[in-house]
Amino acid sequence: MDDVIIIGGSFAGLAAALQLGRARRKVTVLDTCRPRNRFGHHSHGVLGHDHKPPLDILAEARQQLARYPTIRLVNARAESVSGAIDDFCVVTDDNESLKTRRLILSYGVVDQLPDVPGFVESWGTSIVPCPYCDGFEVADQHWGVVWSGPHSHQSVRLFCDWTNKLTVFADGHDITADIQADLAHRNIPVIDGRITEIAHHEGHISTVNLDTHRNISVDILFAQPRNKPSARLHESLGLATVDTPTGTVLKVDERRQTSVPGIYAAGDLATPFLPSVTQSSWQGAMAGIFAQQSMLV
Repeated sequence: MDDVIIIGGSFAGLAAALQLGRARRKVTVLDTCRPRNRFGHHSHGVLGHDHKPPLDILAEARQQLARYPTIRLVNARAESVSGAIDDFCVVTDDNESLKTRRLILSYGVVDQLPDVPGFVESWGTSIVPCPYCDGFEVADQHWGVVWSGPHSHQSVRLFCDWTNKLTVFADGHDITADIQADLAHRNIPVIDGRITEIAHHEGHISTVNLDTHRNISVDILFAQPRNKPSARLHESLGLATVDTPTGTVLKVDERRQTSVPGIYAAGDLATPFLPSVTQSSWQGAMAGIFAQQSMLV
């Protein structure tokens, strides 16, 4: 029996495994090798790894974990989870049945990209969600912002620290009069109409094309599409969730424990706002430490 099975082997899952391996706990990490930020060319704001490709950082992390004999990395998908604290059972997609005392869920989320020609091709290159991740490299350029709800107002205010040339694309949303007034005060134009196409060259935007027959040139487009958990294990386990403007995340307490004893969560799957590599790594480390401490006798 494992001490901990970690479902999801990106930044949060590997950070948890590192802490547990150093505590000499027996750990299995199940991973499908499809991290959310695999579309990004570089990962920014990560201390010691700034501007490195995210897949390179993960590959290096896996190599470092190899020195810990109690950690096992398995390329497999968890199909089902059952049981209770000290006696969980995980069945993988190759029908392997694994027993464990604790679980850490870090299988992340998937972005639900709109069915707009050119959007998928530009995602991670010139359409990005996070200014902390990519804003510095495109500072002082012309930013476009895809409006997705009232929370976008805070994003626009935030973006002003990086550039003073912003254009908001309403994309079919009704923006309230008070927000419209604030945007006008900041000299930020609002473009009506729905986005019908992202004209690009190898993922680099040339124009945002609208159903009003307007084509607007921008250098970078910030968008926050809705996302959803990349697996449904939390549903079968009956874990409590929290609704956010961009999707659903797992509810955790101050020790990263979910609503079910013995099950912990970390990373984008349990991050309501501004997910990042740094935050995922920190949460994963804490989940691993708290899971270990919960097994002390």
